[in-house]
Amino acid sequence: MVGTDLSYPTRISRRHLLIGTAAAAAGLALYSGEIARHEIEITTHTVSLAHLHDAFRGFRIVQISDLHLDEYTEPFFLERIVRHVNSLSPDLVLLTGDFVTRGAFTFVDINHAVNRCAEICSQIACPERFAVLGNHDVQVGSALVIDALNANRIPVLVNQHIPIERNGGRLWICGVDDPFVSIPHLDLAIPPTPDGPVILMAHEPDYADKVIHHPRGGLVDLMLSGHTHGGQIQAPFLGPLVLPPGGKNYAEGFFTLQQMQLYVNRGIGTVGLPFRLNCPPEITVFTLQPSAILTLG
Repeated sequence: MVGTDLSYPTRISRRHLLIGTAAAAAGLALYSGEIARHEIEITTHTVSLAHLHDAFRGFRIVQISDLHLDEYTEPFFLERIVRHVNSLSPDLVLLTGDFVTRGAFTFVDINHAVNRCAEICSQIACPERFAVLGNHDVQVGSALVIDALNANRIPVLVNQHIPIERNGGRLWICGVDDPFVSIPHLDLAIPPTPDGPVILMAHEPDYADKVIHHPRGGLVDLMLSGHTHGGQIQAPFLGPLVLPPGGKNYAEGFFTLQQMQLYVNRGIGTVGLPFRLNCPPEITVFTLQPSAILTLG
């Protein structure tokens, strides 16, 4: 009688399991790298601001962040983002840093990436646009990024503030140099006696903890940040698997810190790996209302 090899079915099962696992991993990588990474989510919020002049009731601000052209963010994808932004007919567009990637492995030099990013962003059709630098921009070269954006009619606020005026009312737009790798100056960025709500752009959201304890921090009504990418990969029930320094306390969405509202945008691009999962690229739309009328929505 010929003996039966009882281990044979087990070997087949293990082989099938390994093949199935490898196929699932490959499929997940393909989905997160080619599909989920390009699935744009437009999030809309109504934001109430104290002392908002009635002329700014319904004023629409669009925020985009972390473009990271062009290691993993293809020019065609950024052009698609711009078309979406234009379709929203915003009154103001704010870009909260990281236009390019430090140390990116690209087939073009960084000068080309910076200028190409600024050129595409110049197609944003909006009455006013402002930007701040991110940590990658500073490390690539602040002057290079600022010059490219300014040449394409996108002013960069580096420890500066500027008023937006409408029918006798004012809204103050402020921006600091990157808090993580440069030197922000809130005394310069925030006006000493603002005659309207103050919106502060700062790339890293954890900087909010310093803002609220600064002597002028109490003047800031809304802070807009990016940097975290929402973690890029979010596991069910666990949330972001990895968050960068400067973005560990506030991963994405709205937070209330004393009198200040903080919003963290998930960004457009990726770094490290070209993957997103349960964390789509984000375009954020804020509609302003006086605080006596509506609350944060």
